[in-house]
Amino acid sequence: MKNLYLVKYAQSKFGKLGNYPVEQMLLDAGKEGLEDIDRGGIDHIAVAGLLTPLLNDQSLIAGLVAMDPTYTNKSIKGVANACDSGGLAVLDCAAQILAGMAHVGMAIGVEKMHPLEGKLDSKKVGLALGTAAHADDLFPPFTFPHAFAVIMDQYMKTYGVTEEDFACIPPIFYANASYNPLAHMHKTKAPVTPEAVLGSYRLFSDPPLPLKLFECSQVSDGWARILVCDDEGLTRLGIDKAQATLLAGFGQATDSLSIASRGDNLLKPVGARKAFSSAIQMAGVTQADISFQEVHDCFSVMGPLAIETTGFADAGQGLKFFMDGHANRDGKCPVNTSGGLIAKGHPISATGVAMIGWVHSQLIGAVPPELQVKDARVGTTLNIGGPICSTVVTVQKPA
Repeated sequence: MKNLYLVKYAQSKFGKLGNYPVEQMLLDAGKEGLEDIDRGGIDHIAVAGLLTPLLNDQSLIAGLVAMDPTYTNKSIKGVANACDSGGLAVLDCAAQILAGMAHVGMAIGVEKMHPLEGKLDSKKVGLALGTAAHADDLFPPFTFPHAFAVIMDQYMKTYGVTEEDFACIPPIFYANASYNPLAHMHKTKAPVTPEAVLGSYRLFSDPPLPLKLFECSQVSDGWARILVCDDEGLTRLGIDKAQATLLAGFGQATDSLSIASRGDNLLKPVGARKAFSSAIQMAGVTQADISFQEVHDCFSVMGPLAIETTGFADAGQGLKFFMDGHANRDGKCPVNTSGGLIAKGHPISATGVAMIGWVHSQLIGAVPPELQVKDARVGTTLNIGGPICSTVVTVQKPA
């Protein structure tokens, strides 16, 4: 297989961005940080914006990308697969290049979850996200917080852990976000401690479920963009390999949609494990080679499940990985040094691109020094969609 490189990562700040419409976000994503290359050399564009039809009344965002004259008449494709849409946009560019149909691809993820003016309509957002769940799993209007509260409750009962144990996770990610100026929760009114997590608003009291506000990802606006290219594309762009990372491996797999259909595998997601296994096999690495990870912590229970999926802990031992400090910036395998979805933010379709972009930035030494992982050689992402349903995994190395 030909080499695939990732270059020119950029993103907006994640958060409540006010009067910043989707069209302008896409125009910015297509040009910011690309002033020193010929953008006309981009052959293919994959753009993800899962919620734009429901929240922004626009279903043809590929056409919005083409509003930039540089990209008019280019190959532009919209992709959507729940919260891993951004990861799929990167994989779509890789597939185009491997098929010989392009030398340079651009992956964009964008989401405008807050209205241009006025207060967030959280119920509208909740119902929109619920369209990525099975009819048997709908808990209107907030399907996914409820579904993951159920998963968290099952994890606690199955493995004998407590809410107090889980409270160690958000403080790690909030502390990381405090050094990431583009994070939604870059600044908080007070430090997020385990005590603050336990004291935060409990989302579901009837029936009582363990999920609390600080254990949830942010409702964020934002965009993220990265270029994918082969050796010819890298030469065309005039970019030195020192500013590139190697997309050494990737995998994607999808489990059945309904939670009940997973049976005993709900806490051992088969598709996610298959995607991870495929990606590291393609990259020629083992779990022991991984220096750091960006994982899909849409809710805090996904932290331990991700650690177990990627082989850093046995089933039921993923939470101990966090409790023992192994996920810290100076730990055995730092997790979500960006701040993760819980603190960096979660503009749905931008998330997968941003996870890949952060790993790229770590490996070329382009993150804030407080967050730089020492001697990083291999970084991975685990980007999920739906109730641990569709999963994209990527593996990067320095080019």
